[in-house]
This record gives sequence, structure tokens and C-alpha cells, in this order.
Amino acid sequence: MTVQPIRLFGDPVLRTAAVEVTDFDAELRTLVKDLWETMRDAGGAGLAAPQLGVGLRVFTYHCDGFAGHLVNPTFDVVGEEFQDGPEGCLSIPGMSWDCRRHLHVVAKGWNMHGDPVEVEGSDLLARCIQHETDHLDGVLFLDRLDAETRKDAMKAIRQAEWFDGTVPTLKQSPHPLFGRAN
Repeated sequence: MTVQPIRLFGDPVLRTAAVEVTDFDAELRTLVKDLWETMRDAGGAGLAAPQLGVGLRVFTYHCDGFAGHLVNPTFDVVGEEFQDGPEGCLSIPGMSWDCRRHLHVVAKGWNMHGDPVEVEGSDLLARCIQHETDHLDGVLFLDRLDAETRKDAMKAIRQAEWFDGTVPTLKQSPHPLFGRAN
């Protein structure tokens, strides 16, 4: 278990869709432990493998009293309610903006040993599941912001001390109505 450096906005790995895990082996268990240690060290609610530069569909989470990890996650929206609220990202340190997400979701996937897992989440946990699944699709929460907020966010990022000047193109999530300002 090692705390790893977190990839920052502008790194191409954050805009690349991750591939499914096929081997539930010691290497995967090490990755999950590294994700966990790095997430906890950085004080985050979740962390996806691409944020460590690993293009696999894995993330860890620790929020609203729930903690764990999901391998090859999918999720279904429960109901039609949305939530608007502040959202940040360990790959965009020290910044957050209001983002619209589904209020309730049920995520399904596997644990690091290949056992099936189901996680039902509302509020912050639902936001976290959606956010981290977006990472696995190469989508950042900035892509979910309304046009005016995104413009303000990009201005703030360009002025951030950690920003290296690389601005990737914005992407659309494959998940319909995923956090859009409807």
C-alpha cells in the first residue's frame, strides 16, 4: 500500500475511457489498496484508477458513512429526482462548483476478489458513484456544469498554481441526462 501521486486536470489519462478489469489478481488488490491509501491521504470522498494513471475500471469511495470499492461498476438511476450541490475533484485540487446529479443510484460491480457487489446510494454517496464512474468513462465533472459555470471554472483553473496550461476538450458522458442542467 502506497500513497501515489494524483494526476491533475490536463493529463490525457483523465480523458481516456478505462478498460474493464479481467484479472482479479494480486496486482488488482494492490491497486485497490493504493487507491484507498491515496484517497484517504488526500482527504477525498472517492478516487478512480485513471487518477493514478491506471486505465482500469476501478474506484474507491468513503462518504456518508459508507466505504469500499467497485470494479467494473455500472449504475442505474432510481427515481427522477436530482440534486444540485458543490462538487470537487482530487484532480482539480482546492476547487468546487455546483453540479447537478441524480439523487439516488444503485451501483453494481465486483470487489477486488471477483465477488459481486451492489451499493445503493443517495445524496453524497450517489454523487460520488456518478462522479467516479464518470472518471472511468474519461469524463470530468466540469463537463456536467452549465456553460456559464464551466467558463468560470476554466478561468479559475487557468489561474491555479498547479495548472500546467494543457486544456483538454470537454466530453459528453455516455449516461443520458447525467448531471445536465435540465
